[in-house]
Amino acid sequence: MKRNRFIPLLFFYLLIATSSSIAQNPILWKFSLENAGKGEVNLVATATIQQGWHLYDTNIPDGGPTPTSISFDHIAGAQPIGKFHAEDATPHVAYDEVFQMKIGTFDGTVRFVQKLKITDKAAFAVTGDVRAQACDDKTCTPPLPVEFSFKSSDLPSGLVVTESEDNTSETTSINETESPAADSVSSISSTNVSVDKDLLWQPVIEELKTFGSENDNSTASLWSIFIKGLIWGFATLLTPCVWPMIPITVSFFLNRNKRSRRKATQDAIVYGISIIIIYLALGLIITSIFGASALNNIATSAVFNLIFFALLIVFAASFLGAFELVLPASWTNKMDSKVDSTTGMISIFFMAFTLALVSFSCTGPIIGWLLVDAATQGNYLAPTIGMFGFALALSIPFALFAVFPTWLKNLPKSGSWLNSVKVVLGFIVLALSFKFLSVADLSNGWGLLNRDIFLSIWIVIAVFLGMYLLGKIKLAHDDELQHVSLTRMFLSMASFAFAIYMIPGLWGAPLKPISAILPPMETQDFKLNDASITQKFTDYETGMAYAAQTGKPVLLDFAGHGCVNCHKMDAAVLTDPHVKEIIDNQYVLITLMVDEKDKLPSTLEVDENGRKTKLKTVGDKWSYLQRHKFGTQSQPFYVILNHEGKPLSPGYGFNDSVNDFVEFLENGLKNFKK
Repeated sequence: MKRNRFIPLLFFYLLIATSSSIAQNPILWKFSLENAGKGEVNLVATATIQQGWHLYDTNIPDGGPTPTSISFDHIAGAQPIGKFHAEDATPHVAYDEVFQMKIGTFDGTVRFVQKLKITDKAAFAVTGDVRAQACDDKTCTPPLPVEFSFKSSDLPSGLVVTESEDNTSETTSINETESPAADSVSSISSTNVSVDKDLLWQPVIEELKTFGSENDNSTASLWSIFIKGLIWGFATLLTPCVWPMIPITVSFFLNRNKRSRRKATQDAIVYGISIIIIYLALGLIITSIFGASALNNIATSAVFNLIFFALLIVFAASFLGAFELVLPASWTNKMDSKVDSTTGMISIFFMAFTLALVSFSCTGPIIGWLLVDAATQGNYLAPTIGMFGFALALSIPFALFAVFPTWLKNLPKSGSWLNSVKVVLGFIVLALSFKFLSVADLSNGWGLLNRDIFLSIWIVIAVFLGMYLLGKIKLAHDDELQHVSLTRMFLSMASFAFAIYMIPGLWGAPLKPISAILPPMETQDFKLNDASITQKFTDYETGMAYAAQTGKPVLLDFAGHGCVNCHKMDAAVLTDPHVKEIIDNQYVLITLMVDEKDKLPSTLEVDENGRKTKLKTVGDKWSYLQRHKFGTQSQPFYVILNHEGKPLSPGYGFNDSVNDFVEFLENGLKNFKK
């Protein structure tokens, strides 16, 4: 077989090159005034949008997400002319499956312009804000106001205003309202509701911390990635690059120390620890390259996910026999020379390093997948923990067989079965790669990989895997299969059963065990079951009062019209019959839209983290409630409350696993009844 040599470290170079584009804030705004001539100025709002995010156009049809807009609290000495619009930029228009309409979006850097006619330079004063909703494939930020303020001294120096215009002294006030002293929470709450408003708005951030987080990656995902590392590590042992090395290496240590069985065992254990150190160092390198903030954004970056998809396709092709991923021979030779030139534990360490290099053609694709999966967990320790689990599984046999050398006699001999294991892993990696293509597809709104298309691909892969295990498909490097072993037969049955299980998903079946991997339900072209969630209340205090009257706990849902993942949760989780039954019968659902555009009766001003924040819309009010009371602002966000507004469970973010959400609801009910 022809051996193509690749430099797999390109994987890391690609990650480094793209990670620099990830910033802390989705949108950065800069405001300025520019002379437009004829006594006019352009109020310019320049938006710099983080890679992987987008904001919506200024013209959005009714029923769509929140458009980018400008509003004025006060204008003196000037008059707005025309509409607020993007200058020298064309929005990317695509059909949005969630909103069932064509929607324009911007990314990169965009200049928005509002023209002003100056009527009195001396009296000129403008205050207002720009609102824009930033979204990626995971979350949407609330369209909070970004304020601007200009006075006469800020006007361009070359601005010329005619005398007639200058003497007009026209003052225009737009949307100017009295801002009551609303530093207290009670001023924000609606009236005519028999509830303790101060208590309902009281922060419960510390109480939430005592619960932890229902789907917090800090603990659960680390255990998950550790277990995945163990599984992949044990899987690597069964590849033709590693399995034959176990008896060879252990026998070397035993023969090296014939006089001392204890010394041979110690050397083998040191060998296993060296393997752990080597792979642990690889995880630490990945962690140091990215840091916490970058890893938190990898899962939502279309660029990263496309790179990961391409790399995993390459890894899968390697496992399927298209080529081998081989490190340069000079690297292996250099490690061999280090083994010969050193003694003691250092020599054993370099032996472990040589094993890592020699076995790379088998371990490389698995390490690549594991690091990709770990990086997308959003926890900066995940790559290190994943590599620790992988290396631990890889090192265990060397230590065990050194302690119990008689076991070596019962070890299965190498053979064609090892290549079959490698091919099976290739099919699995190929299937998992489409998860990352799906993320990129959703992020850009391409509509290439809908849920039913994704399932069709997985069904075909599962069928092909089953046929391969039965010997109906033979690859170029496979030996002739004389008979089907019981192991192959049972595995093929499992593969065919999985394919059959997925078929109802083509018509909208939830497929709960794999729902977290699949594209959202709303991308499904055809669904037999199209149940809709019943929204109970859209006002916080009103819903809380009703809950007190009925004696039910509250499921508080912070969502948004433009929040794609909120629609995903509605379609894939909240409309599930079991979930819907629990909510309808045992909860009072309060859904608060943080991007609701309806104006409040009066502009409210609150003291938030030492600065004044103006709340002008209903969405502003609910967004402030989420930040003030719960210490978070991402959507969707669910929390279960008692009648005093105290949490009964941890907060729950985006997770389209129905089983997890049912568990979340049941735990809340259990705590409410205590």
